[in-house]
Amino acid sequence: MSELHPIIPAQDDGSIVAPDPPPDAAPITDQEVGEYREQDRFLPIANVSRIMKGAVPPTAKIAKDAKECVQECVSEFISFITSEAAERCLAEKRKTIGGEDILYAMGTLGFDNYAETLKIHLAKLRQNGSSGSAGPRVEHHIEPRMDEE
Repeated sequence: MSELHPIIPAQDDGSIVAPDPPPDAAPITDQEVGEYREQDRFLPIANVSRIMKGAVPPTAKIAKDAKECVQECVSEFISFITSEAAERCLAEKRKTIGGEDILYAMGTLGFDNYAETLKIHLAKLRQNGSSGSAGPRVEHHIEPRMDEE
């Protein structure tokens, strides 16, 4: 998996200048990097597992390494989309990433099919008055897509 890097804004002339480290900040050691916990980088495995189980028949089993692989992939995907949305916000001098920014990023990165589905989801959330508050959760059963042969 690739490393995540901080967003460094470009100067007015287009050049990029790395930010100065805080004065009393000690450099991060290899040991500290190694101690960076997996649960801090990835979505919770229980959530990933629950979503995966919902996509297969009840009698199917999913191997631990398959769950871990999907966990890493979806975490990277979210980081990828979010970093693109953050670049848009930075360019527009905004500090908050919104749903429209995520949709824009998905379209820009070639995930138009997913963006269309999420536009519908976002519209439904807004229609129900959900503004990020923890309202009642609605579970949706998603049928696996059966490609025509």
